Amino acid sequence: MNRALLSLAVLFTASPPAVHPAARDDFHQKVMEAIAAFRHADSTIDRLFASARAYAVFPSVGKGGFGLGGAHGNGELFEHGAVTGRTSLTQVTVGLQIGGQVYREVIFFQDTAALASFKKGQFALSAQVSAVAAAEGAAANAKYREGVLVFTIAKGGLMLEASVGGQKFSFKPAP
Repeated sequence: MNRALLSLAVLFTASPPAVHPAARDDFHQKVMEAIAAFRHADSTIDRLFASARAYAVFPSVGKGGFGLGGAHGNGELFEHGAVTGRTSLTQVTVGLQIGGQVYREVIFFQDTAALASFKKGQFALSAQVSAVAAAEGAAANAKYREGVLVFTIAKGGLMLEASVGGQKFSFKPAP
């Protein structure tokens, strides 16, 4: 158990890896496909892409657990429609859980304070900030909480859980 907790703690502090330019282009294409998937799932989300101070897009987050769980994914941060860096998401959960799933996630930042915290690596989403499943019309009534708004789209898998945890992020500016 202690080894598992130590492994998750190391994962929890991981930073986005350096990426070869060709791989970066392939990854950026996946990010753009994720944005298209969010827009396809909910046409009202366009207003958030247009009005948010910034947004981070994670095209594929893998999550799994059996009692103790975790998730990890890499993404890109956009400001004014342009990529300003790479980011990674790590999540640790404890509770009743079993299974695995893969999903997409986008985080919209309402203001400069939330974005600055994110870029400094001081940003974490607590259990109180819940994600909204992207579906037609969901973004129309969604409200920012603690300066952020989170949407997800399931890609596959099955996860049964009643757990608590949070997401931690790291950021590396674009070269």
